[in-house]
Amino acid sequence: MAVGLGPISTLHPVPGFELGIASAGIKRPGRKDVVVMRCAEGSTVAGVFTTNAFCAAPVLLCKKRFLGPVRYLVTNTGNANAGTGEPGLANASAVCARLAELAGVDESQVLPFSTGVIGEPLPVAKIEAALPAALAALGPDNWAEAAAGIMTTDTLPKGASRQFVHDGVTVTVTGISKGAGMIKPNMATMLGYIATDAKVAQGVLQDLLRDAANKSFNRITIDGDTSTNDSCTLVATGQAALPEITQASGALFGALKQAVIEVSMELAQAIVRDGEGATKFVTVQVNGGGTHQECLDVGYAVAHSPLIKTALFASDPNWGRILAAVGYAGVPNLDVSKIDVFLDEVCIASRGCRAASYTEDQGARVMAQEEITIRIELGRGDCSETIWTTDLSHEYVKINAEYRT
Repeated sequence: MAVGLGPISTLHPVPGFELGIASAGIKRPGRKDVVVMRCAEGSTVAGVFTTNAFCAAPVLLCKKRFLGPVRYLVTNTGNANAGTGEPGLANASAVCARLAELAGVDESQVLPFSTGVIGEPLPVAKIEAALPAALAALGPDNWAEAAAGIMTTDTLPKGASRQFVHDGVTVTVTGISKGAGMIKPNMATMLGYIATDAKVAQGVLQDLLRDAANKSFNRITIDGDTSTNDSCTLVATGQAALPEITQASGALFGALKQAVIEVSMELAQAIVRDGEGATKFVTVQVNGGGTHQECLDVGYAVAHSPLIKTALFASDPNWGRILAAVGYAGVPNLDVSKIDVFLDEVCIASRGCRAASYTEDQGARVMAQEEITIRIELGRGDCSETIWTTDLSHEYVKINAEYRT
């Protein structure tokens, strides 16, 4: 069940960016599971990718190609093409080569993406057979259909869009993502595609995407598992009648940065809301840290704790589990007597022990909600970090126990 996630919102077309969807029947006959995206000539592309050492074959190719001229992106679901060695690289290249041949571009201008089961050979013939239909379906208004086409265990498609006006010109930022399990930075299994019609130099675009990812996709976790295939791209088609953004300053860059971060945040939080078996959307906010890293260490200790996550599922205000997780997070010289912990605005622990004003009824009331904030005040400094996570339910175990069957 998706927590607070409804039908996909309005996704504005991005001039210079088109999407086409087709069925290869990789896991299920008739399922639309191949998505082709076309970028206008001259587009710049930025990318951030998984840090998993067993990164998938398509990730390896994307890392080599995204800095050069890019015209097409091709995604398949149902098969991750990960853990497949040299044959996997050859298969990913074969799909790119066939798409390049059909589209009349160089193979190096095609970026491949895959998501699904790890360790199985990519069904190249099925994907290649679907490419002509995907190309024929290319259009600027197909964002929502593409969002459905990249899903695996997701229950709902995920998309977000923003527009702003600069010097009388409307600039659009639109994106889609998929992900529901095997979610943990860096990256957090997700795929994300964001496009804008602004014209942006590649170096500026890369820094912008990295910053946006660190505020969004790299601040979510469902189960603590970093995927082999995580990838996120930001494409700037340059079709808006505005000057090129060549440095990270000025009003145009500021407005674009805000829009990209807002889209990234909405997409990232949608992944958490649709977490496999999730019944709770949980914000873990850590304030008063001496460094940002120790805030993250505390936040992830809480967000990854199976004991806390199962207590959240049971709506059990077992606050002792939160204190235990903070204590083993590895923060050096942690003075527990300075720590306060809150469920929403209810103080459950003050100065390292149960708050005098706290009652079990107060905690139970907050824990019964679908959306909960766990706030931890460390009392060590001025740094803060926020992470978004879920509970851990019976359904999560069932989904992942039966993933290949």
